[in-house]
Amino acid sequence: MEDIAQTLVEAKEKIVAKEFEAALKLLDDSPAEIEKSTEALYLQAVCNRYLNQFDRALSCLEKLKSLSPDHGRAHQEEGHTYRTMGKFGHALRAYERANFYNSALESSFRSQIDILRKTNQTHRIEQVQNQLDYLLKLPKPLVAVTDLISQGKLLKAENLCRQFMTQVPNHVEGMRLLAEIGIRLGVFDDAEYLLETAVALEPENTQARIDYISALRKRQNYEKALTQSRELLKGAPKNHQFRSIFAIESMQTGDFDTAIQIFDEILNDLPDDPLTHTTKGHALKTIGRSDDAVRSYKMAIRSNRGHGEAYYALANLKTYRFDQNEMSLLAELVEDPNLSFMDRVYMSFSLGKAYEDGKDFPQSFKFYEKGNKLKKTQSRYSAEKMSEEFELQKSVCDRAFFSARNGVGNVSGAPIFIVGLPRAGSTLLEQILSSHSKVDGTLELPNILSLSQQLRRRTVDDETIGYPGVLNKLENEEFCRFGEKFIEDTQIHRQGSPYFIDKMPNNFRHIGLIKLILPNAKIIDARRNAMDCCFSGFKQLFAEGQEFSYDLSDLGQYYKDYVKLMTHWDEVLPNFVLRVNNEDVIDDLEGEVRRMLDFCGLDFEEECLHFYKNKRNVRTPSAEQVRQPVSKFGVARWKPYEEFLLPLKNSLGL
Repeated sequence: MEDIAQTLVEAKEKIVAKEFEAALKLLDDSPAEIEKSTEALYLQAVCNRYLNQFDRALSCLEKLKSLSPDHGRAHQEEGHTYRTMGKFGHALRAYERANFYNSALESSFRSQIDILRKTNQTHRIEQVQNQLDYLLKLPKPLVAVTDLISQGKLLKAENLCRQFMTQVPNHVEGMRLLAEIGIRLGVFDDAEYLLETAVALEPENTQARIDYISALRKRQNYEKALTQSRELLKGAPKNHQFRSIFAIESMQTGDFDTAIQIFDEILNDLPDDPLTHTTKGHALKTIGRSDDAVRSYKMAIRSNRGHGEAYYALANLKTYRFDQNEMSLLAELVEDPNLSFMDRVYMSFSLGKAYEDGKDFPQSFKFYEKGNKLKKTQSRYSAEKMSEEFELQKSVCDRAFFSARNGVGNVSGAPIFIVGLPRAGSTLLEQILSSHSKVDGTLELPNILSLSQQLRRRTVDDETIGYPGVLNKLENEEFCRFGEKFIEDTQIHRQGSPYFIDKMPNNFRHIGLIKLILPNAKIIDARRNAMDCCFSGFKQLFAEGQEFSYDLSDLGQYYKDYVKLMTHWDEVLPNFVLRVNNEDVIDDLEGEVRRMLDFCGLDFEEECLHFYKNKRNVRTPSAEQVRQPVSKFGVARWKPYEEFLLPLKNSLGL
């Protein structure tokens, strides 16, 4: 790695000196390392362009985009190459992609305007000019921050943005960019505060308000997001983007009729808008109208055959089967070098599911693996660091720790937490329990995770101790306040029943914190066979928060660490957690239902056995499955892939 780093430094120096042949020779002398380095491939492309070796330049860029499809500068360099070749149409599309992925690329904006003038497309210039003018008005540090964000260099972007904000504390665009970084890093509470302040300072700043709505949605503060979207719509009631945002927020608050009506109105004006067709499909799926959802997703694909999200939405229904024509189209599209990063990911997972349904397991695994490898390139996940965090939980939250804090926290017994790994059957358990007359099913609530993030950055006596170590420094009264805030903040998701469910799987990492703030809560650990659970997670494209799922070895390590941590909670908090195995639920539904209800202090109700008749909205990937009776369909689904799963088996110690 040191050799390639030095090679890149020397190559850049020669490019600055316009010694392109010498720079190219340096790069060509390390072919194995160059093929894996986006920066090296970019420099190769630049050198080849200046040497008028256009085919070689484009070949380098194609390799670069296969590694990093959203690399803005790669698309810009492609634009420069095509422009030099006189292929203005190709160049214009490349520059447009460049600015889509990186709005800090001034050269791409200027090149677009120049080509539009040369090709007599003057009617398109104003929009591009407005984007360029906005960029030019930004302080140079914020242009650099925008560029760093687009490259995924979030910590550098954060440091630079904070330095700027110390000089200009009320700069709204600075606040907005810092909030964007916070959201990408999962620090949602800070992001919400920054955007709330930005909107208060500049109520007419449309982008700040849109970002604020997005932050509120991520924190599941849906009523507040709906109010903000209503404010947005007041200023321009016919604006299709604003109407779509209002429809999405209506959907999040459970008003699906309003959402679908607005989507239909938008589609009446814009019948070929793939995003609206797809979002409408999501709404239809959530309320159980699967056939209508399929039609919506197919309309999105008809409008834009490269719209990856619609393909994956079909695959994610679990019950849909792609026909041969759809599979051929997907196989063709996924190889397009200009396909966006997420479209490529969506299509890879879709092909994995399509080939699985056709029982072509080698091809299926090839595409599941491809999708996961792409996602892993954008991940900062470290299995070793996660294992250390689990061990820290065990070392801090021991028997003596809880004995010294007996009786602290809020006394409410309303929350029922369902924890475990994703794809372990937690949605099924939630569907069963929420079929009880005294239990509200809600969502995967972010409140506990958000509290743990706050505590991670908590300062005590001017020292940031970190989490969970900071728990040793907090007064007992604080745990009670945290519990009260949890009950207050989650009230919005309840429908008036005495009990409610929070099924955020990752809360198993914070059972000690839950015990401190809500000692009378009930916790159910949804457990599934290790191979079934892990491989099911590998096949599932999660929206966010499950970065361990992109690698088979990481999955196995995470599962082992999870089991060890749950064993620790059993030892230090006896009888606080009920373990429910997915296989036991399948084999003895009534027995396991009675056991769960008894643990929760609830009388038995027949409706819990007929959970699949429950018409509640389900937002997880298991939505279609929990609308069917239990079956053994999901048992041993990993077996046909066994030859490819050695890294998982080794990691699990099987």
